[in-house]
Amino acid sequence: MKFLKLFFLIALVFAPQVLCAQDGWQQLITDNLEGWTRLNGEANYYVEEGIIVGEAVANTPNSFLTTDKEYGDFILEFEVKVDPRINSGVQIRSLSTSDYRDGRVHGYQVELDPSNRSWSGGIYDEARRGWLYKLTENPSAREAFQNGKWNKVRVEAVGSHINTWINGIHAARLVDDMTARGFIGLQVHSIGNDKATEGAQIKWRNMRIRTTELEEHRQTPDPRVKQISYLKNELTEWEKDHGWRLLWDGKTSAGWRGAKLDDFPESGWVMTDGVLTILQTDGKEATGPGDIVTKEQFSDFELELEFKITEGANSGIKYFVDPDLNKSGGSAIGTEYQILDDQRHSDATKGVGGNRTVASLYDLIPAKNLSVPSRDKPFKGVGEWNKARIVSRDGHVEHWLNNAKVVEYNRFSQIFAALVEKSKYKDWKGFGRWLQGPILLQDHGNRVSYRSIKIKEL
Repeated sequence: MKFLKLFFLIALVFAPQVLCAQDGWQQLITDNLEGWTRLNGEANYYVEEGIIVGEAVANTPNSFLTTDKEYGDFILEFEVKVDPRINSGVQIRSLSTSDYRDGRVHGYQVELDPSNRSWSGGIYDEARRGWLYKLTENPSAREAFQNGKWNKVRVEAVGSHINTWINGIHAARLVDDMTARGFIGLQVHSIGNDKATEGAQIKWRNMRIRTTELEEHRQTPDPRVKQISYLKNELTEWEKDHGWRLLWDGKTSAGWRGAKLDDFPESGWVMTDGVLTILQTDGKEATGPGDIVTKEQFSDFELELEFKITEGANSGIKYFVDPDLNKSGGSAIGTEYQILDDQRHSDATKGVGGNRTVASLYDLIPAKNLSVPSRDKPFKGVGEWNKARIVSRDGHVEHWLNNAKVVEYNRFSQIFAALVEKSKYKDWKGFGRWLQGPILLQDHGNRVSYRSIKIKEL
């Protein structure tokens, strides 16, 4: 009898782990931190009644409790409770290597954001590229996370697709192929020297992962949630289904010509490894190979591309262009999404109120962070790829920089007309109001690169 009682007791204790293994799920939290390693910071981590607790410590950098095992494709589920005073996140497919910033943890992070910004479930590229998927365009998900309470999080990472859910609400829908495999890490964010926040806790429980039979266990994405892709010169099936097409094929000049030429410039614009680059000349406007424009014209559209500038560089993306104007020197005439090194190019201090800085409507409206007004516009810097987006629909135009809206105007409004009257464009009749025009990439004598140029006609 004693033997039978002991047997049933052991069975009860280990039944959850056995069942979990049988149905393909693996528990990541046990009664200790075996299989986990703390990296970078000195935050306190411990297990208490099946819960991993992370406690903030002053004067230490971001801390990460990371799995010793790496994971590629998986579905991860867990519950989390965050002290509303501190930020946190869960790293996935992340790395720590001696050749990258002396072992600094870097990679995809599922954001846990108790602030008023409310971006929990968004995806941040820790210590690398910054924000990849903000919740600026997914307001329903911003209301899903509950401060001071247990929240259920689901993460699906399959191939280049990463999807997140907060309490059953689809939050992020990212496509990115930079890192295919890495560890999972529980972040306790640095609090600097804020002694008042020391000891603030983040708690994780019921953390499980599966790495097999993923297709039959994946959740159906919410069709209202926009997909954001960072694939290079490649469209996803979602993009194709939603009307996107490549405006540059990543290899040839097909569909493009010189703004003041019948054909594509013979030199000065180069295409290498899927990158379209205007080479450095004299730093002046269209005195080298000249601007290039699409052979097609567009009216209502959504244009997206990535750009990378060199130190002190100037360029621009123009739309509603009339290439038949200004046939002499200088750039073709059209409304312009400014591309500029604000810190090193003198144009940033000219114009009015910063209306010649990066992502501005050049010489008309300065770029400001309209998505999160308390933050600066999210430019990632010289030598980094930045995502630009221009939306034009029924006269309403928006500029976006790295998934944050930075300019908004109506090109048929009196306000716009008044701005033009006080700008360098005042002598061009109908400027900015032409029904359609090609897309232009500007030669301003500096080296600037472009890729993943795609468009959706509205």
